[in-house]
Order: sequence, then C-alpha cells, then structure tokens
Amino acid sequence: MIYRIIYKIGEKLRNPSLQEKYTFLKASEKWSLDELEKYQLKKLKELLKIATDNSSFYKEKLKDINISEINYLSDLKKVPIITKEELFKYSSDVHTNINFKKQFVARTSGSSGRSLVFNREEAADSFNRAAIQRGYSWYNVNYWDRNGYFWGSNFSFLKKCKNSLLDKIQNRFRVFSFNEKQLKKFINKLKKARYVHGYSSMIYQTAVLINAKKLSKPSKIKMVKGTSEKILESYQEEIIEAFGSKIISEYGATEAGIIAFECPFGRMHINMEGVLVEEIDNEIVVTNLQMHSFPIIRYKLGDYIKLDLSGEKCKCGLEHQILEEVTGRIGENIYGFNKTYPSLYLYYIFKNLSENFNIELNYQVIQEQKGALTFLIEQMINTSEENKLICEIEKYFKKDISYEVKKNSTFSLQEKNKLKNFISKINE
Repeated sequence: MIYRIIYKIGEKLRNPSLQEKYTFLKASEKWSLDELEKYQLKKLKELLKIATDNSSFYKEKLKDINISEINYLSDLKKVPIITKEELFKYSSDVHTNINFKKQFVARTSGSSGRSLVFNREEAADSFNRAAIQRGYSWYNVNYWDRNGYFWGSNFSFLKKCKNSLLDKIQNRFRVFSFNEKQLKKFINKLKKARYVHGYSSMIYQTAVLINAKKLSKPSKIKMVKGTSEKILESYQEEIIEAFGSKIISEYGATEAGIIAFECPFGRMHINMEGVLVEEIDNEIVVTNLQMHSFPIIRYKLGDYIKLDLSGEKCKCGLEHQILEEVTGRIGENIYGFNKTYPSLYLYYIFKNLSENFNIELNYQVIQEQKGALTFLIEQMINTSEENKLICEIEKYFKKDISYEVKKNSTFSLQEKNKLKNFISKINE
C-alpha cells in the first residue's frame, strides 16, 4: 500500500495527466478496428496541422500537402518519409514553437552511435507511460508492485547511489553486475517480486542459473517482460521453467513511443491510439500521433518488421492491429570477399533451423575481417545439428564467406551489458 501511495504522489507531481490517459486507453482497448482507425485519422490530421503551423522543418517538408485532402489513412502515402539522418540533422527545426506548460528532455540510447536529444511535452510523455501501464494491466500487474530490473551496469559511484535511491522509492531492485554472486543475491530478492523486466538476454541467463543450480524459484511472478533486445525463441523453455511464465515483448523507441505490447495470448498488439505503423519494403515507418513538441511523422525507425495482414482476431478480444515480428535492425552489413549482405540473413539462418528442424540456438556472430564470420553457439550442439547450421550458412553466403562455428561459447556484451547478436569490427 505504501508504494502505491508513493507512486501516485509522484505521478501527480510529474505526470498530472497520466491517469486521464490511462482511463482513455482502458476504454479504447474495447473499440472496434473501425473506431480505432477513425481516431487515428482524426489525430493524424490534427498532428499535420500542428506540425505545418509550428515547425519550420515540417512547414517546408509538407508545403505541397493539402491537409484537407487527407481523408483516409491511405492518404498518408502523400506525406514524404523522414529518415533518421534528417531527424538528427534538423532536430532543432523539427521542434514546434508551442509553449508547453511542462516538457521533459528525452534522449535516445545512442545504439546507432549517436544520441538524439529532444523535448517531449507532459501530455505525450504521460500517454506513453499510460500505454505501458495498459500492457501491464493485461497481466494484473501494477507499476508499484515489487519488481526486478535487468539493465545496464556501467554506472559511476554517484549514479549507482542515485539509482539505488530511485529503486527503493519505486519498489524495484536491479542487477548491478552480471556475476554469479550478484545474481544469486538478486534471485533471492525475486521471492517477493510480482514482475521482472529488462534485457531479455540477462533474464535468460538468470533463468539458466536458477535451473542449473536448482535455486528456489520465484512463485509470485505474473509478468516477465523483455525489452531493448530481440527475444529468441530458444529463451522460452528456460524462462518458463524458472519463472513459471514465458517472456513477453514490449516494442518501442524513445522518439516514436510505445509501438506494440504482447498480450497474454502471444500477439503483439500495436498501440494504435498512440502510433500509426506502416510496413514499406519490410521496414517500419512510424507516426507518433500524440507528440506535438517534436513531431514524428512517417519516420523510418530502422527496423525490419512484418505486420499480420491475415485479419484474424486475437483471442484476447483486442481488435488492434498485430505486429507479427520485429525481424531485425537495418543498416548492419556482412562483408563477403566479393559481395555485401544484410545482417538480416543471420536471422533467417536461425529461424530456418527453428522452423524446419526444431533446433533452437542462442547465437552471436562476429565479423573481424571481410570474408570471415565466427558463429558463437551457446549450446553444445551435435554433429547433425552443426551440419544443418552449416547448410543454412552456405545457402545464404555460398562460397563468398569462410566461417568458424564455436560451440559451448560465452557471448560478448556491449555497452550497458546489452547483447548484440551480430557484432561487426569492420570500419566501413
């Protein structure tokens, strides 16, 4: 009860409109697809007008667009697409000149090598937080419930002290270093936790330790949520055994907001009230319908995705569009002796092994020189499984790449203990 009170006081001070947004989202989750799309069109027209009237970047970018002619969502095709390079280059001009009562400074993670800094108004920030809370509600979980947090640990002493204080206030505990001693302390605290969240690879490694050491398993966990990293299907068995629940996915980006949240029936529902998602040449193009301080309109986020276009309704009852999969990150290339390949090929290699042979592998692929790849496989695979992996590698790269498969491997972690499935050490 005390943590609920603390949370509600903090919410009222920091995000006064959050409860209103949450109430709206809980009501709109019962809307039909037609109602959701009508709302999207209304918010889109509102956003386009605000952007053209108040942002010097969009005033120029959208000068040939007649907003009165945007009468269907399909008319969005008339609006030019914005790239990540444009957003970085013209970020000051993208901002609107509206004088918001309250704004927050937001920063992207900088995983692409650059960090985007922009202002986000309180209403948009609250809407984003409310969308996450709605996802939590599907699992009967509240923000203020006892929770374990798997996140980066490259902090200074002062930063660690600050995080420790914030964690205490938010009824949260986290892993500061990824060694067995610290993990065992963390696992002991999980006994009272209602949910765990953070890097999926760290959640998986914790599950492996719980199962291998036959440690006491947390019995009160209602939700295991992975974010920021791809969730491999091979993680699920260990995580279910350790936590009693599969790991679910939350997909979003700082500048775009929460894009999709997985329901208890395993479908990734798009946050249609907050974003408009298009799939163009297998890439995601996203429009944030709620943020007016820094408009995001038809933005190429940099991920390969696949929308579910089957029209099949989810058993959970939501009619929100479904994101079938987030396939991978755009822009990371693999270099052969003669040709260049998208790193997306690695996703398909391991997806084929899973779907065709029921071989679930945890992997990391490293390229240190052109024409050569090192495949690190966590499991101790047998000869038959290795041969199937080799066949898949050669199917995609032919003889243009030499490769080495290392079994029973430990993976390299990147900044903030984040796991990347492909690491290129080639400066191109």
